[in-house]
Amino acid sequence: MFTNFFYELKAAGIPVTVKEYLMFLEVMEADLANKKVENFYYLSRASLVKDERNLDKFDRVFGSTFKGLENVDEGMEKEIPEEWLRKLTEKYLTEEEKAEIEALGGWDKLMETLKKRLEEQKERHEGGNKWIGTGGTSPFGANGYNPEGIRIGQDKSRHKRAVKVWDKREFKDLDDSVELGTRNIKMALRKLRHFARTGADEEFDLKSTIDSTAKSGYLDIKMRPERRNVVKVLIFFDVGGSMDPYVKMVEELFSAARAEFKHMEYFYFHNCLYDYVWKDNSRRWTDKLNTWDILHTYPADYKVIVVGDAAMSPYEIAMPGGASEFMNEEAGAVWLQRLTEVYSKLSWLNPEPEKHWNYTQSNQMIREIIGDRMYPLTVEGIERGITNLRGSR
Repeated sequence: MFTNFFYELKAAGIPVTVKEYLMFLEVMEADLANKKVENFYYLSRASLVKDERNLDKFDRVFGSTFKGLENVDEGMEKEIPEEWLRKLTEKYLTEEEKAEIEALGGWDKLMETLKKRLEEQKERHEGGNKWIGTGGTSPFGANGYNPEGIRIGQDKSRHKRAVKVWDKREFKDLDDSVELGTRNIKMALRKLRHFARTGADEEFDLKSTIDSTAKSGYLDIKMRPERRNVVKVLIFFDVGGSMDPYVKMVEELFSAARAEFKHMEYFYFHNCLYDYVWKDNSRRWTDKLNTWDILHTYPADYKVIVVGDAAMSPYEIAMPGGASEFMNEEAGAVWLQRLTEVYSKLSWLNPEPEKHWNYTQSNQMIREIIGDRMYPLTVEGIERGITNLRGSR
């Protein structure tokens, strides 16, 4: 069984060697997995995979090779979560039914209709296709479906079709202490580093000391400035909403960047860049930072990395007042254009698979604004983004 597993890993393109396989057999012979499937999975992965980029391949091979090893009895002991029962009232439609539901027809019409409904509606409503409520096909409400609408009173996005979100949501700061899986990201980011000797003479210069001592005939100690990474980086992180599934991936990037760049500043935004950004998600409504101030504080020699899935309503990019959480005076496209005008070295890292980008209108709009400098948030994509940032020094 294990021999077949070994050959399946090699067939999947994972560079596993006989030495690693023998180590894996020693682990199994010592019974370190304690006859538990979960322990067996982690031990085999630690023994046979040395590159984080191959973890997905390993998971697929492990699942197909050892399918059926799960302990069925474990799942029978758990109770059905209360949240599952509560959301039975949600409206789930087939693709054919969704296709029959028409959008209201544009931003102005959508906002005008919302204002009218708010004036007319006097009580809570559930289901249906007109009033503001839950579990229906109305453009306004929560836990229902409409291809273009305003989400009110829902904890998170489900179909990702809301144009404006009128909920005060709380986001969580990214954890820059994450270490698991950051090694390859650090290696990719390291290519952006540019060293120079600056500052006071505080590092021992062995070669110059030897040369000077040999010439003078006595010990002549020489010092020199320490080599420092002089690259300066600005990172803007999209948080909340459709970015929630990618938190772990972005935290790994954040942690790696903090370790690699001494001169790095970061800011948060939601969906698109607008009038202000923030540093602390728990205080984003009170401690706002004016985006104009950011553009004037950090000079043009900074390299800019934007991290986001670029998934939002096109109104959020193209229209004043289109932001999902507040009435922005200028369209998101205006602020993105200003960002590209100030900082010539810019790369956008997108955690969503690259093959899905063309299905999102907002993604296409952003790529056009930033000059098609969007790259996937993978090790290979980061390398491409870093190459773009390096350009000519």
